[in-house]
Amino acid sequence: MAGRDEEKSESVSIARELLGWLFYILIIIGLTYLIVTYIGQRTRVDGSSMETTLSHGDHLLVDKISYRFHEPDRYDIIVFPYLHAENTYYIKRIIGLPGETVQVVDGYTYVNGELLESDIYGAEVMESANMAAEPVVLGEDEYFVLGDNRNHSSDSRDPSVGVIKRENIMGKAWVRIYPFDQIGVIKHE
Repeated sequence: MAGRDEEKSESVSIARELLGWLFYILIIIGLTYLIVTYIGQRTRVDGSSMETTLSHGDHLLVDKISYRFHEPDRYDIIVFPYLHAENTYYIKRIIGLPGETVQVVDGYTYVNGELLESDIYGAEVMESANMAAEPVVLGEDEYFVLGDNRNHSSDSRDPSVGVIKRENIMGKAWVRIYPFDQIGVIKHE
């Protein structure tokens, strides 16, 4: 009889151990889901549109929580979905804020009729203004974005991208995690 009680006790102990592990695994899966959905997400830069700030192949963490507490600022580097292809995201720098008027004249950016002199990120004169050749008036929830590599970027000047609605901003590029020799917080200003 004692052998049966020991076997039963051992079976109960194993079942409790398995349930304990299952509980911890479910907690980890739940926390991972919450983090990826609401706090941060990993993404990879594909292309040269953000050179020299970000390079092709850079792996980044995107901060998805900050914009729940404050609005995006000029020069923030944001991630947003490309609306014409599923699972494709763009990464660009905010140049124009809601309510502003943006125009590209002779290769230079003007916001509300004034030259954006502090725009140090686009080191080259833009060859094409596309739809920004005429003033682009931003709505209350719209942002005008440009790639840092202005002449090799599909951005708000391109009708296929256009202005970015606030609701479509996934988050702010936060930390470069690869390549390892360039790990660090991404500077936005």
